[in-house]
Amino acid sequence: MLLKLDEKLGERGRQLFTDAGHNVATVAEQGLTGADDRRLIEVCGAERRCLVTLDLDFSNPFLFPPEHYAGIAVLRPRRLIPVELYATVNTLIAALARNPIEGKLWTVERNRIRVHLPVEESPDEDE
Repeated sequence: MLLKLDEKLGERGRQLFTDAGHNVATVAEQGLTGADDRRLIEVCGAERRCLVTLDLDFSNPFLFPPEHYAGIAVLRPRRLIPVELYATVNTLIAALARNPIEGKLWTVERNRIRVHLPVEESPDEDE
């Protein structure tokens, strides 16, 4: 799978995804560190890469509708320390091996993933 990692995941995060067989590009190597969220998600869309991030702004499906992208995975480690972060990364890696993320928003915690399900429009009662 094609992934784009935000700058907070570091080289160890990149290595975990690469070792699992994913094609990884990072925000840092593409000169996107500190880029506006809109710019970052546009680049992910153009490259057809799933965004893997710690930025909670991307967990808002009204701002970033997941169906428009190759997937958005927002990591939520219990604490922002390496052991927790990489346990959360490993939860995502295991899930990617079993389920497609394209067009979806996943909030990833250690040993748990919440999948955003869009609210389906109900038919108008007058019809």
